[in-house]
Amino acid sequence: MVSKQPRKQRKARYNAPLHVRQKFMGARLSEALSKEYGTRSAAVIAGDTVKVMRGDYKGTEGKVQAVSLQDGTISVDGVISTKVDGTEVPRPIYPSNVMITKLELKDERRASSIKK
Repeated sequence: MVSKQPRKQRKARYNAPLHVRQKFMGARLSEALSKEYGTRSAAVIAGDTVKVMRGDYKGTEGKVQAVSLQDGTISVDGVISTKVDGTEVPRPIYPSNVMITKLELKDERRASSIKK
């Protein structure tokens, strides 16, 4: 049985292996995509176009540059922070705070799993 205690939930999440962390990288689909594919969410991969729904960058739309399973975050074009020395670095965002507006379907395996 899985515990309800928040500390154990957090511990399980932080200590999860990468194949389990992949399940945490899901984001909801836009209404058009949701109707087209008959599903509410999908895993975010590099190349997807997403719209930021929460936080300082709310409303920003861009392509996903990178997905980090270790941190559980994604990097999106146009979502950058400027450091004190003036250099710009990508700002990590949790996938739960974005909505997928365009899917990257070059991978046949992903395309077939979403179209089911």
